[in-house]
Amino acid sequence: MDVLSLIEMAHKGDKAARDKVLLENSGLIWSIVRRFLNRGYESEDLFQIGCIGMLKAIDRFDVNFKVAFSTYAVPLIAGEIRRFLRDDGIIKISRTIKENQLKIYLETEKFRKDNNREPTVEELSKVCDLTCEEIITALDASREVESIYKEIDTGDNKKQTILEKIEDESSHEIMVINRIMVKQLLETLDDTDRKIIILRYFQNKTQSEIANIVGMTQVQVSRTEKKILEKLKKQIG
Repeated sequence: MDVLSLIEMAHKGDKAARDKVLLENSGLIWSIVRRFLNRGYESEDLFQIGCIGMLKAIDRFDVNFKVAFSTYAVPLIAGEIRRFLRDDGIIKISRTIKENQLKIYLETEKFRKDNNREPTVEELSKVCDLTCEEIITALDASREVESIYKEIDTGDNKKQTILEKIEDESSHEIMVINRIMVKQLLETLDDTDRKIIILRYFQNKTQSEIANIVGMTQVQVSRTEKKILEKLKKQIG
């Protein structure tokens, strides 16, 4: 049976069909997992996260789309893994907390699907076999860098995280912003420089728009932005 027929059956509540699509696309999931290796997690852990992305793709895919299912699924799988690796390159978190985060992440996804709501700390504590304090510690570790993974509108009904937008700019900017927390970055800047960074990366402004706001030319904004990033690069070594 072809994948579109299986997806249609899955949409009607056929769990076996849903599981079959997942199984038949396990190779695709592994191909994406390999992009995220050497980040402090076992490949099997990342595969489980990738499976969540695949299941979301199955549930959301419109069989009338004029695209292949695999093409649709890839960004959802990669995005799910990327969201889970929130601490990567920014804050180093202990292995124990990472393991707890994985448990919480997987059990939260399962709880949402089964109960159509968010679990409480007490409920997570029970299903994860962790104390409430361990749950809160793991969640707080994720929240510390949550802002850089907040989705922003980029137009055309598309969304992108702040970190993804920064990554799109250049590898030079990745070296700066992907290695420190946004809060720490902003605290090192004077008022004008801070305003430029906020407008550029948090409010999705172009250099020309920023120039009008801060009273500079577009060229001055471009040069200032580069100087800010170069200064921060030197500070963090």
